[in-house]
Amino acid sequence: MQGGDDRRSYDRGTSIFSPDGRLYQVEYAREAVRKGSATVGVTTDESVVFASDTSTRSPLLERDSVEKIHDVDGHLGVASAGHVADARRLVDEARRFAQTERLRYGEAPGVETAAKAIADVVQESTQTGGMRPFGVALLVGGVVDGGPRLFETDPSGTPSAWRATAIGSGSDEIRDYLETEYADGLGTSDGVALALDALRTGTDGITPGEAAVATMDAEGFRTVDDDIVASHFDGAS
Repeated sequence: MQGGDDRRSYDRGTSIFSPDGRLYQVEYAREAVRKGSATVGVTTDESVVFASDTSTRSPLLERDSVEKIHDVDGHLGVASAGHVADARRLVDEARRFAQTERLRYGEAPGVETAAKAIADVVQESTQTGGMRPFGVALLVGGVVDGGPRLFETDPSGTPSAWRATAIGSGSDEIRDYLETEYADGLGTSDGVALALDALRTGTDGITPGEAAVATMDAEGFRTVDDDIVASHFDGAS
């Protein structure tokens, strides 16, 4: 092949580097993440907070069927942006991994350990023929040994640790807001307020009923009631 045909061959190959060192299919998967609805993760002194835009494409669609935040094993949580089906596949992998670790070692896996295990599954898809990269990014959070930890995994299979971050549509704007407003010493309630405020900066016209929030602390994973979410919207300027 020559010229344009040669470039298209790299475009089609899911595991072939282009001459300039790029994996086009991974870049397309990242674009799928950027088009997904936004999710925010924030660490506090004692917890990790997730806030996700769960707005639906139709008023006839049941909101509870839009799953963006998942309980992995009672103390670890995963939140997603991108293709929902891909996210569910990776959440299932995370749950199997957590169960295996508990059976093998008699204790829950660490947040970093779980994030890297998920990232390994994602990375394998970038170098295996007949597969495509996962079109989803995940936030993995929890509290282990008294320390809140938050990790992001992207479609390349790279795990990275954050104090606060965002994935999905409007994530650049949301991260800019977090870089300005985030501070050490936050309590869980403060983290919920910050996550929701950040989510609103990158999401046009989101309402309380379209935001899902969950926290992970030493007591485990819990979903924040809609009434509490609504009160943060009412109290915001």
